[in-house]
Amino acid sequence: MPIIVGRTPYISSEPMYFDMPKRGIEVQELPPNEMAAAIAAGRLQGGLVPLVDTFDLDSSMQTLSGFCLATVAAAVSVKLHSKVPIEELSGKTIAVPWESPTAVKLLQVLLSIKHGSKPAAYVSDSDEHDARLLVGNLGLRHRRGLRGYAHVYDLGEEWLRWTNLPFVFARWVIRTDVPRQDALIIEDSLYTSLQDWADGLYRVKGPSVPLPVHPQEIHQYTQGLRYYIGVPEERSIAQFEQHVGELGPA
Repeated sequence: MPIIVGRTPYISSEPMYFDMPKRGIEVQELPPNEMAAAIAAGRLQGGLVPLVDTFDLDSSMQTLSGFCLATVAAAVSVKLHSKVPIEELSGKTIAVPWESPTAVKLLQVLLSIKHGSKPAAYVSDSDEHDARLLVGNLGLRHRRGLRGYAHVYDLGEEWLRWTNLPFVFARWVIRTDVPRQDALIIEDSLYTSLQDWADGLYRVKGPSVPLPVHPQEIHQYTQGLRYYIGVPEERSIAQFEQHVGELGPA
């Protein structure tokens, strides 16, 4: 049977998959909030799962080595665009991308616990709102700002200033029943992908997802990301999970 894994449709995750087609690994694109369920149901052998969905993995899933998607400082593609200063968002309405649960939860932690703000509601971007959270490729496209929103806050920088730690947005997860040989193939392909991607970006054709961003800027953007968990990332995960618990029920 072919190995089938999932990837999120964001440039930030692309370096992890660069080698996989050469190995015969089938890659299916899914929104972040659907990844864990697809792995649990057996439709995928593994994939990059939002951090908040890894806090309570059932016995059918496990994290794969230390592979993750983390920001060292600025997230660049995860920004809050607001019509008012962040300290004045109490009672305001914020549009969020529900398909990106870790980014949404990070925003809620920063607003509620760091800034002491209590927004009136979190809504979809089609609803009227006073601020808007952009993530992924859309966030990267509007990284320099969004017309009509005078105040811009990079959530990676907000977290770093508060905790002096990087922020982990997602972790690689595989099914526990994946044959060991297949798990080793996935792991080796991840290592190779991360080693080869930057060189391939310039020598082959650029990123697979078309964006009005120069390849050199994309390379600089991914240089600010971290794909392996170390001690700072472990500390960050523990601290974030604690803060999520402090928020109470959604």
